[in-house]
Amino acid sequence: MFQRILVIFENERICSRAVSYSRELALRMDSEVAFLMLVEMAFLDRVYLGSKRNTIRQLEARMGKMIGNLTSEFMKEGISVSVALRIGDAAQELLKFLAERLPFQAVIWGSDEALPQGGQLARTHWLGKIADTLECPLLAVTGKAPTERKNDERKKSR
Repeated sequence: MFQRILVIFENERICSRAVSYSRELALRMDSEVAFLMLVEMAFLDRVYLGSKRNTIRQLEARMGKMIGNLTSEFMKEGISVSVALRIGDAAQELLKFLAERLPFQAVIWGSDEALPQGGQLARTHWLGKIADTLECPLLAVTGKAPTERKNDERKKSR
């Protein structure tokens, strides 16, 4: 198993379609899957570190339950899974995570929030600012079917 897939989640949002897609891709590629949950949290102020520690503990407990359910489904199908939680600036934490590991063959955006299309990605989302530095394809699987997105776009243009 030399192929590796990274699935990125942000702020406790998980897109079930992205999870299904990553499972199917892992089975086709005989890959292992790494789930990375990125949570924005600023640590500018030392006064509130005690309350942030408590918040982080609660977050870790919630993530353990959420991601635990996902990993068990993958493991039932024989897919090797790893899990990580990073807290701080999402772009910086992703780059640090990638620097610490062997390269991935695909990165999948796994949060419900749809990424902007085309050139807008670079201007509007933190992932767009670092997408060019990735060594592999970035795949965005949204929470809506293509027909649902088109209907939403039509409603917005009216």
